[in-house]
Amino acid sequence: MRIWKRVLLLMLVVIAATAGYYGYSFYEFAQNIQEPNVITPAPPDGGAATKAAEIPQWDGKERVNILLMGVDRRGVKNNGLPRSDSMMLVSVDPLTKRYDLFSILRDTYVDIPGNGSSRINSAIVDGGPELAMKTVSQFTGLPVDRYVITDFEGFKALIDAVGGVELDVEKNMYYHDPTDKGVYDIHLKKGLQQLDGNKALQYVRFRHDATSDYTRTERQRKLLAAIANQMKNGTTLIQLPSILKEVTPYVQTNIGSMDMLKLSALGLSLNTQSPGNYQLPPMGMFRESNKAGAVLVPDVDQVQTFIQEKLQPPTTEAMQPVEEKQSSTPN
Repeated sequence: MRIWKRVLLLMLVVIAATAGYYGYSFYEFAQNIQEPNVITPAPPDGGAATKAAEIPQWDGKERVNILLMGVDRRGVKNNGLPRSDSMMLVSVDPLTKRYDLFSILRDTYVDIPGNGSSRINSAIVDGGPELAMKTVSQFTGLPVDRYVITDFEGFKALIDAVGGVELDVEKNMYYHDPTDKGVYDIHLKKGLQQLDGNKALQYVRFRHDATSDYTRTERQRKLLAAIANQMKNGTTLIQLPSILKEVTPYVQTNIGSMDMLKLSALGLSLNTQSPGNYQLPPMGMFRESNKAGAVLVPDVDQVQTFIQEKLQPPTTEAMQPVEEKQSSTPN
């Protein structure tokens, strides 16, 4: 019996040490990514920098909306703010364990509070992530007070840190980017393959289709869903401390440590197989205009109604298995 007591004690020590190591890694990551790792907002009119508004701690029960922004810092000088190359709103319902992805087309022409009307991706330039969240909230009708920002290098670091992601590339994709001496050229072949960070970035950046940004945002949602599914993999979870260390320099957020811990725990229980997957504004809910270059002028009321409909929990009937539905149908 004494040997088993020793084995049990050793196991408890190992578990405690492992939990402490993971806990410390996560805490350190949560603290560091609240620093201005990606963008440093310039003080308005040369004055003192304004402090971001503090957000209430999430209770873990209410729906939470997080704005994901991928920025392109190429060519940005003198601490200028980059435009958001991609914007995606993630809406998570902790009760139904479901999340919905809403890609926002960057040429959407909306009102930017205090700055008139412009493309939605310029909001971050006008007022940093705070104004970007306020603009998206006004456009979607959803409360948005949390954000995560990364850039090209951060995106590649994340994909490489998780060991790449398996994805079915639906077509050959080729494009020469003349601004970067070939660094961001796109060379992808059709078919199921393991994409490293560089290839994954090429996949989500390609927009030279007949439908341009529409299909590009579809690819972004497809890849994000694949990453979310992979992050639930046991091997990936074991690698979590090293993954966090790799991506820390490239990620910036206003999500507090405790909220991040709750969201991470929730993420393990989410249904990652069939997330809601939508484009904003949807087809038929905008008109094209040349008032400020080629832009999309949305019908905001229609868009907000669309969003609310998609966020409604599935009905009891819709959740029934097919066999059960058929058996309940009268003869």
